[in-house]
Amino acid sequence: MIEKVNKRADHRIKIIQGQINGLQKMVDNDVYCMDILTQSLAIQRSLSSFSKLMIDNHIAEHIIPMLGSDDEARQRQAQADLLGMYEIHAVRSKEA
Repeated sequence: MIEKVNKRADHRIKIIQGQINGLQKMVDNDVYCMDILTQSLAIQRSLSSFSKLMIDNHIAEHIIPMLGSDDEARQRQAQADLLGMYEIHAVRSKEA
């Protein structure tokens, strides 16, 4: 992983952990449901942002080099990875 991305990913994970801990406290303290839902949505957006960062890193670090390779197996792996990312997104979109 690119070092700059690694630091950003670590920072985002810590933010998400804090948000989840806050959500747990809200549930434990029987906070108003709409406030809990708002916090839940904020966590989902943070996770989405984290996923986007990881996808961007994977494309830069793996997909581009694999597609530029003369090795057909690596090119097929890049294609499979891209399709996998699409499928993950498609499943997530259906759930929304």
